Amino acid sequence: MIYLLFLNDFTFKNKSAIIILNIKEKVNKLALKKNFLWGNSVSSMQSEGGWDLDGKGMSVYDVKPATKDTSDWKNGIDEYHKYQEDVNLMQEMGMNCYRFQVSWTRIFPNGDGDINEDGFRYYDKLIESLLDAGIEPMICLYHFDMPLKLAEEYNGFFSRYVTEAFVKFSKSVIDRYGKYVKYWISFNEQNGYLFEAGFDNSGYVSGERTIEALYTIANNTMVAHAEIANYIHSKFPNTKIGGMLAYQEFYPATNHPEDVFIARKASEFINQNFISAFVNGRYSKEVLTFLKNNNLLSTIQDGDLELIASHRNDFISLSYYYTITLNHIYLKNNTPPNFYMRDASEPNKYLESSEWGWQIDPLGFRNVLTKLSNETNLPIFPIENGIGVNEKISEQKQTIIDDYRIKYHKEHIKALCDAVNIDGANIMGYLGWGLIDIPSSKGDMRKRYGVVYVNRENHNLKDMKRIPKASFYWLKQVIKSNGENLD
Repeated sequence: MIYLLFLNDFTFKNKSAIIILNIKEKVNKLALKKNFLWGNSVSSMQSEGGWDLDGKGMSVYDVKPATKDTSDWKNGIDEYHKYQEDVNLMQEMGMNCYRFQVSWTRIFPNGDGDINEDGFRYYDKLIESLLDAGIEPMICLYHFDMPLKLAEEYNGFFSRYVTEAFVKFSKSVIDRYGKYVKYWISFNEQNGYLFEAGFDNSGYVSGERTIEALYTIANNTMVAHAEIANYIHSKFPNTKIGGMLAYQEFYPATNHPEDVFIARKASEFINQNFISAFVNGRYSKEVLTFLKNNNLLSTIQDGDLELIASHRNDFISLSYYYTITLNHIYLKNNTPPNFYMRDASEPNKYLESSEWGWQIDPLGFRNVLTKLSNETNLPIFPIENGIGVNEKISEQKQTIIDDYRIKYHKEHIKALCDAVNIDGANIMGYLGWGLIDIPSSKGDMRKRYGVVYVNRENHNLKDMKRIPKASFYWLKQVIKSNGENLD
């Protein structure tokens, strides 16, 4: 290339154009893997319903009341009875993977004690139906619905007793399905236990919400994950488990050195600390130094670091919805780094936002996928991505023309393909979030992510009829072409 420096400007520009053209031609010839996983992700409390059937015990969600703008959690979209209908829709769409959660209180109604065999039968039928349809089941073992008894008596994952009870539950599920289910995650969005959402998501229902309690919860969940990963690998060597992050990509608001500094530091505590534990078997040195300097090392018990060091992960999975911009001017001197996101964020003027204020950033998605692939040298699996929109259907309206959702997924799938084809990222698949409408994470049925409309509202269950949207048919041809046809 050095000889080009001696060419005149006209020749140099044309040579560059030829080089770029050749690169583009090579990119177009590349494709996603033949076994690329396309599918849908849900949680049990948002999808199943059947909250009091077949011996199921109470979780913290079962006692949350409806509000003016949210539903209660008793019905979901009634997949407990309509699972075959939903599997048929996924099969029609061409999906080959479905990530769902096994509800802890279906198997152990109080969180511990004896197994409720009736609780397993629903998942027996669901998994059999998925496999018959050519759809790989992927099991998540915990998605925030702590057994109510364990929350009230022990404060959830703040207690090592609850940690051990969860491992017991997880082992029973692995024993049942380890030979049939290839892909597993222990905790949904595990790094969330180190910022403010960690209290509610872990079943911490009483007591002061201290930084010490949060680090205790985060470490207890990592200990559980390591023990579960070791158990899977010892009993089912061909079965794969991955750590999962709610990946938070942080941008500095300006090129002020303090903005750059806090963006890096926030990522170290919220992202990299967990990636290091998943990939290298150890916490971030920067985070451990923070614990030491703030008398928080007691949140890690004897033997924990050795157990974490002993485990390994087969892939890294993540949810990705938006990016976050941080400005140091909002921070107080005593703000812990894992709360920078809460205290220092501001809108990014270069990005559009959804009606719920989530900033849309497909290039950020590509950047995260490539960065994780480079850093971890493991397959990367985005298992939540989507846009929530307030949608209604009427008798005159046979379906919903959701071009905005097509645009969102098109841009993010294109970004994924660029990460693979241009950057060389190792990506396993792409699972959308709630692609058959479910109540949002706050229980709001108005915020819909699906390519299939479910006919229910917050306070009116209606008939829960499934109605494919325009995006259903678009996604069907995307999957059929394995991502090559995005138009």
